Parts: sequence; structure tokens; C-alpha cells
Amino acid sequence: MNLHITGHHVAVTDALRAYMVSKLDRVNRHFDHVIDVNVVMSVEKLRQKVEANVHVSGREIHAASEGENLYAAIDELADRLDRQVLRHKERLQVSRDEGFERKRVDLN
Repeated sequence: MNLHITGHHVAVTDALRAYMVSKLDRVNRHFDHVIDVNVVMSVEKLRQKVEANVHVSGREIHAASEGENLYAAIDELADRLDRQVLRHKERLQVSRDEGFERKRVDLN
């Protein structure tokens, strides 16, 4: 998994980078076919926002979150990405199972 973290009006410290990697590890555990992750952290006055684009095989998943601090926004972002990746994984399994059922029916 390639991870690109950029900051817009915020310095991406080693602590923020390590926290983001630890949270994205959960997404990677649930779905092994994550190709690329682009994360943008931004701060505008009191608004702290984190956005991520996750490139998986056959799809691009986007999530964004805002929080009172960057750590809270990263937590919320990780939850949203995890739900979307699990939903994508379930859809792949359902379509695979349906293809198997069609083939089995065609053989009889």
C-alpha cells in the first residue's frame, strides 16, 4: 500500500503521520487489495479537516471528516473508510457467489 500524506496550512508531524498509519492499518487488515491512499489534512481557522482517497482494485473510495482536532478527524475518517471498504468487499463476494451459482445452474 502506497501512502501519501500532505498538509494544507498544517505541518504533518511524525506523530500525525504515525497516528494516520496506525488507523489505516485497520482498513488494510480488512481488505488486502488496497493499492494507493492519498490523505490531505487541512486547517482553516477553527475547521480541521481530513480527506482520503483510497484506490482499490476496480474502485476509488473517498471519505472526508471534520473534527475539533486532527486526531478526532482522523478517527472519524478511519471509521468511514473502514465501513466503505467492508461494503466494497461484501459486494465483491456477492458478485463472485452469484457468478458461481449461474455457472452451477448452467451445468445442470
